[in-house]
Amino acid sequence: MQETLAIIKPDAVKKKSVGKIIDRILQAGFIVVAAKTINLTQAQAEGFYAVHRDKPFFANLIRFMCETPIWVMILSKENAIEEYRELMGSTDPQEAASGTLRRDFAETITRNAVHGSDSRDSAYREIAFFFSESERIAAS
Repeated sequence: MQETLAIIKPDAVKKKSVGKIIDRILQAGFIVVAAKTINLTQAQAEGFYAVHRDKPFFANLIRFMCETPIWVMILSKENAIEEYRELMGSTDPQEAASGTLRRDFAETITRNAVHGSDSRDSAYREIAFFFSESERIAAS
C-alpha cells in the first residue's frame, strides 16, 4: 500500500463540495488513514508551498489557501499517488478529463479544488507537514 496527501482547497470548501469529493475518493477505493480540517496560517501556507516561493503566483496561492479552512487527508491504496493524481485530473479544469475532481469541482487553474502529492518524496514530506503518527489509523 502507498500513501499520498490529499487537500480539499478553499474553493471546494466554499462551494460545500467536501462530502462529494470525499465520496468520490472512497468510491475510487482509497482508504482514509487520517483526516482533519485546519485553518492554514500564512506562515504554514508559505512553509508548505516553499518550493514555489520564487514563482509569480506564490503570493496569490498563499492568500487563496488561507481564505477558508481546508481538509487534509492521508489516502492509502496500491499506487495511491498515481491513482489520486489521475482522479484529480489536470491542473487546469478546462483540460481535465471528464469525471475527474478538477473537471467537476474546480473553478480555474489557480482555484483547482484539490491537491495531491506528485511523488513518494513529496508524499512523505507533505504528510509529515500536516500529520503526526498519533493522528493515523491503521489502513486495513
